[in-house]
Amino acid sequence: MRGLTAPVVKLVVFAMVTILASYVLLATITNAGYGDQTAYRAQFTDVAGLVAGDEVRIAGVRVGQVTEIGLSDDQEDPQAEVGFEVSSDVRLPAGVQATIKYRNLVGQRYISLTEGSGSGGAILAAGDTIPLAQTTPALDLTVLFGGFQPLFQALDPDDVNRLSYELIQVFQGEGGTVQSLLAHVGSLTNSLADKDQVIGSVIDNLTTVVGTVAARDQQLSDLVVNLQQFVSGLTEDRQAIFDSLQTIDGLAATTSQFLTDARPPLAADITALGDLSTNLADSGDVLEGFLQLAPTKIDLITRTAVNGSWFNFYLCEASGLVTLPVVGTTQLPPGGAPNTSAGCG
Repeated sequence: MRGLTAPVVKLVVFAMVTILASYVLLATITNAGYGDQTAYRAQFTDVAGLVAGDEVRIAGVRVGQVTEIGLSDDQEDPQAEVGFEVSSDVRLPAGVQATIKYRNLVGQRYISLTEGSGSGGAILAAGDTIPLAQTTPALDLTVLFGGFQPLFQALDPDDVNRLSYELIQVFQGEGGTVQSLLAHVGSLTNSLADKDQVIGSVIDNLTTVVGTVAARDQQLSDLVVNLQQFVSGLTEDRQAIFDSLQTIDGLAATTSQFLTDARPPLAADITALGDLSTNLADSGDVLEGFLQLAPTKIDLITRTAVNGSWFNFYLCEASGLVTLPVVGTTQLPPGGAPNTSAGCG
């Protein structure tokens, strides 16, 4: 038992530390508050981007969090209404000002509470609502950055992020002044001014291109006119083009059918051609002898048929059987019927 005590103690300590660290991490992620909290409400004209769990700060110090977001009960003129909690040890004056501000460039927001004027020392009771006159919605970054869009297009991404963050801080009244912002913008514009040579080269090249086009305005005009005539011609001949496409389609269908019909005979011819090639290869000696004697034979045949498109033959001997209907079968002599003329001597 004593041998198991040390491992068990270590396991328990490790589990407790792990659970505590997980709780702290979860509380940090969810912006959970500690201790007693007092609930309040505030009305805004616009709460876009604000979500439950966002921080509530006073002078940059986190004192609470947003609990819910919805609409007010006024049916005629409903406004956005935000419920939030603040530590009970923090007293909010009746004239407190609530402003939705950007926490970072990612778009996270928080509610900043500042002491307003005219409160007369009165304290805001738990559950009270900060009226619309004492609240300010977040900046419209679309309008803000839209005015700086031409400058952003010429800057590096790091400079754009830095300048955007300073713009948000200045217009939200956090750190920095308009003078420092203008000084930073001035340094960026000086960086752009250093590139004036490149910009000048681009302008010179553009001038050259425009001058070249202007010097050939007649050719450009002729090109446009010819293109217009070509398109007009195509428009006028669209029916003929359509008919041609239909004819081509019919030709393609007929050719496809022709190839389908010719495929079996063609396959048979190719097979027979293979057999012929095999026979020729097997009779190579005979074919070679025929080709060697062919010139002599053709020469003799040509002289025989020199008088016309026929051949003259001189019969020297004939043999065979002749059957007569009355007498019977008559057979020529074994020697046949020889021709004893001088030509057959």
